[in-house]
Amino acid sequence: MFIKKLWLKNFRNYSDIELDLTSKKILFIGKNAQGKTNLLEAIYYLSALDSLRAKTDSELIKWNEQNCQIKALTNKFEIDSELEVNICPPNRKKLKVNGINKNKSSEFINNISAVCFTVNDLLLLRGTPEDRRKWLDNAICQIFPAYSERLSKYNKIKTQKNNFLKNLKGNINADLRLLDVWNDQLAVTGSNIIFIRLNFLYELQKIAILKHNLISESEHLSIIYNSTVIGDIPTDKKFEFKNEYILENFQKLLKEKQNEEIIRGQSIAGSHRDDVTFFINGIEAKKFASQGQQRTIVLSLKLAELELIKDKINTNAILLLDDVLAELDDLRQNFLLNAIGNETQTIITSVDTLHFKKEYLTDVEIFEIKENSVYKI
Repeated sequence: MFIKKLWLKNFRNYSDIELDLTSKKILFIGKNAQGKTNLLEAIYYLSALDSLRAKTDSELIKWNEQNCQIKALTNKFEIDSELEVNICPPNRKKLKVNGINKNKSSEFINNISAVCFTVNDLLLLRGTPEDRRKWLDNAICQIFPAYSERLSKYNKIKTQKNNFLKNLKGNINADLRLLDVWNDQLAVTGSNIIFIRLNFLYELQKIAILKHNLISESEHLSIIYNSTVIGDIPTDKKFEFKNEYILENFQKLLKEKQNEEIIRGQSIAGSHRDDVTFFINGIEAKKFASQGQQRTIVLSLKLAELELIKDKINTNAILLLDDVLAELDDLRQNFLLNAIGNETQTIITSVDTLHFKKEYLTDVEIFEIKENSVYKI
């Protein structure tokens, strides 16, 4: 799988650009704040229909413009496809594959997979639960495109429920039949999300442990999924319970928290409150691991994502590396670059080429980003 051409119109700082990407190794260089990351963001958006940085799609539109367009020519299983996204708030984004409109996101994002590794990812362990949920959900979408629709459905139900709770104004004696409807729908969708997350983490952890051991032989990585519904679940073993078990606990929890949610006017329990905790030799990494240990964990997770995608969909995802080499020491830099197979298209941003060994720069296509323009050099 690789991307052959990229067109952007009114996207971030770019008015109108067209790039021919003819190599498996591509390097975007330039000073900070020139728009290198925006190019990776556009490619990643095609794979997930979500931005790793923007809170809303409107943030992706160039200042003083009303809409933006991302278009790419991709190749998967030796078949070319033209993907197109038009973002024009407040209207729904328009998706096209080979000129044909797609109403479901799952019909669009299964055409391209990408794993993005940014400087912000190095802060994954120290970030917020929302940061870790977003990382987890975006990773799952690369393998199970329909998962994005489940997330969207869950968030819509949660928003409707929150609006209803706010209108109750804390009155626990009001007619709550509509709240029961929202809770039933939230539990059904949310329990499925938790079930998928647990199974994904089980598969991911098996690979991440092996990657981690190659850098730190004396350290063992483990992961626990912190569920507000069913408690803390270690992910080193296959989740033994069926989806019905999660659903029953979800429904029970919502009943227990009903009065509190009415008083507070918001949903306080569910998969949108869950978290992930990482451990090194049984010790919580967020609190006690060194900076180098935390970066090894994140590096292992990203490489595990890449391998898991290949295992599940039988093709290599595109790897997007945003300025991370400058933040890694020589050991981790070499491990990352050596772990990338020749069949993986790798697109890297960097201030310059100084972080790369001469042998890596062989057959690399290099572009310079300067003053909102992209030049091949």
